[in-house]
Amino acid sequence: MKAVQISEDFGLDNLEMVQRTSPEVGPGQLKIAMRCVSLNFRDLMMIQGLYNPRQPLPLIPCSDGVGEVIAVGDGVDDDWIGRRVIPIFAQQWRSGEPTKKKLKTTLGGPLDGTLVEEMVVSSESVVEAPEHLTDAEAATLPCAGLTAWNALVEQGDLTSGQTLLTLGTGGVSTFAVQFGDMLGARVIVTSSSDEKLARARSLGAAEGINYRDDADWGKTAKAMTGGRGVDLVVEVGGAGTLEQSLRAVRIGGQISLIGVLSGGQQDLNIIPVLMRNIRIQGVIVGHREMFQRMNRAIALHEMRPVVDREFAFDEVRRAFDCMAAGEHCGKICIHID
Repeated sequence: MKAVQISEDFGLDNLEMVQRTSPEVGPGQLKIAMRCVSLNFRDLMMIQGLYNPRQPLPLIPCSDGVGEVIAVGDGVDDDWIGRRVIPIFAQQWRSGEPTKKKLKTTLGGPLDGTLVEEMVVSSESVVEAPEHLTDAEAATLPCAGLTAWNALVEQGDLTSGQTLLTLGTGGVSTFAVQFGDMLGARVIVTSSSDEKLARARSLGAAEGINYRDDADWGKTAKAMTGGRGVDLVVEVGGAGTLEQSLRAVRIGGQISLIGVLSGGQQDLNIIPVLMRNIRIQGVIVGHREMFQRMNRAIALHEMRPVVDREFAFDEVRRAFDCMAAGEHCGKICIHID
């Protein structure tokens, strides 16, 4: 079978298509013929050696994908065969709080990931794909979709009539716009592109701020709420944008800290966090039961994730170059079949 891997050294130039032996399916396991993979910024960082420089190589990258069950191991019902399933990000995180042990079972590092024709996982470490979604749409759910759902619903308790601020128009942020609209929230989006802001409005955003034209966008977002401040911020920028997010959020509001696109370290005045009773909550994807709850909501509302670009299996490098350029709005996918 074909697989894409980082063989001996990190870097996009070292991605290569290789032949691997088809994996054997063991007790309690499923063999999946992968159909489509979606990219996350984490995948790019992993390939570049920036996410975990000590990651053992070779490694098959990517954590998100969807495929069809083609074989089952002992103890697994044959009814699984033919089902379209999505492997969960942290294979052992099926419910409850995250632990160090559970978070060491993530696909695309340290475990081999989804950029492969066939993979074997536990039958307890997959969810079924919503029937109305295409393969590309279903492939976007495990990290970006579930992270946004966790931030807004499971930990953010966002409700109808509240205001959500989400930064940028990448995978997590675009899902946040769609989920926020689904929940009846007023959504404000930031971007460096007026075209992307228009796209966000078409997905349900009420307001947009071009942060290249407005460096003090946190103050602007607060003004859009009549000076009260937004209830929840989906913070994907990290250290470089957190100060503005603190300006935007209301007294007693929450910032869901998800990404580090603008860096992981910076001098920051934390007094506003204390004096305004602000909660900063780190969010790392979510567990299987949470994933199933999200999928039920997606199916009920017939929500369709935003897929911006689609590539063939032999165009992996082009797909990652697109990710690195940051020109996409939504998700980038690679078709395996």
